Amino acid sequence: MKIRIEIVDDLPEEEVVIRCKEVNNTIQGIQKAIIQRSSTTPKLIFYKKNEEYYFQLEKIYFFETSGENVYAHTADDVYRIKLRLYELDELLPKYFLRVSKSTILNIQQVLSINRNLTASSLVQFHKSHKQVYVSRMFYKTLREKLNERS
Repeated sequence: MKIRIEIVDDLPEEEVVIRCKEVNNTIQGIQKAIIQRSSTTPKLIFYKKNEEYYFQLEKIYFFETSGENVYAHTADDVYRIKLRLYELDELLPKYFLRVSKSTILNIQQVLSINRNLTASSLVQFHKSHKQVYVSRMFYKTLREKLNERS
């Protein structure tokens, strides 16, 4: 792999171009690292009825899809968000992790995991009655991230 940096004085905005034969795990990892490194914490708008809410991402326990909508769950409330889950997956800081096809959770808010060897495992959160299921495919990654957190 070659890496080349070009300095262009009159560039209106920094641009990173990745040239590759195919998009593989390494390329996706580089892309994700660049996105996380270059962006500050995204500012998201949360909606409830006719009101817009602005608060820190740390308050979000998890995002989940329900029908055509994506919802952000806090300890005691639910807000609609106008982004798709795959868009959030690219925007959110690294302490958010996809744990199923329909859920991204905040690993900083995880209290416990009730492991089920034959089905999805159940995640419980600090100071909340809310729970989400982690699919078997994502369980190992979640445990690794939780161990890094400690």
